[in-house]
Amino acid sequence: MAAEEIAAISPIRRLAAVVSERSYRGSDHSNLLIVTTQPPLESTTLRPPLTTPGLFASSVLNNYTVQAGTKVTLHCQVDYLAENTSVSWLRRFGDSLTLVSVGTEVYSGDKRYTSGFSGRKDWQLHISGVNQTDQGYYECQLSSHPPIVRSIYLHVLVPVLEIADERSLPIKNKFYNSGSTIELKCVITKVPQPTQFIIWTHNSTILNYDTTRGGISVKTDILPDGAKSQLYINNVGPADSGNYTCSLGEAAVTSVSVVVITGETPAAMQHGRATSQVSAAALSMTAALLIRYVS
Repeated sequence: MAAEEIAAISPIRRLAAVVSERSYRGSDHSNLLIVTTQPPLESTTLRPPLTTPGLFASSVLNNYTVQAGTKVTLHCQVDYLAENTSVSWLRRFGDSLTLVSVGTEVYSGDKRYTSGFSGRKDWQLHISGVNQTDQGYYECQLSSHPPIVRSIYLHVLVPVLEIADERSLPIKNKFYNSGSTIELKCVITKVPQPTQFIIWTHNSTILNYDTTRGGISVKTDILPDGAKSQLYINNVGPADSGNYTCSLGEAAVTSVSVVVITGETPAAMQHGRATSQVSAAALSMTAALLIRYVS
């Protein structure tokens, strides 16, 4: 067959032909050229099966550490998502699972959860106002058969607050003389990067911005593992008695009871209470002896 005839096969049959030539020797010892054509392979994009490793982006974190009171976003990047396949977020409690969201719809009654989608492949779960109960495992699940799951662990750092006196001794109550200066220290630990203000309150009054009383000052220092806030109140009186609270946003709070006395020092008060107790005990013993003697 001539080369022109071979070339003419493709346009006629509309084939991107795969042409093969084979030479055979006929019965008359002449050479025969046989030309065969094949239809072209369909242009297809090979997609990985759902069980292919690397379906989830390997660059996504599997462990998150956040401070209580802040907001966290968990990421689940899916490199390939088949048709009719959804992405869900679930919360694991031991052997049980609680559905949080499917796609961008949230099914949890906890209003702190929101779900989002970004970058065409990043399925996100947002949790606001994180607290210690949010610590644990979360699962990003594809609705394949069987389901494919990526587990993510959320670790919540809960600040530790402690109030100390001017000697840096932890206290829960404190006596001050009228006219003296209250000095309280709030030491906050387990907070690598404090993102909220440290607030001092007296009963229900915020002291950080109190300009009506006067003589109040607050000094806060950031430490490697937290912070230290010092409260000073000059020339105190009975009206300054009450509960003093140190708080780090809504993440943690602690308080101390302060009593301002007039006339008698705290040591004298404690000594007077001890003397009264001894006198009462002596009177009881005397009465008992008299009753025994009379009888």
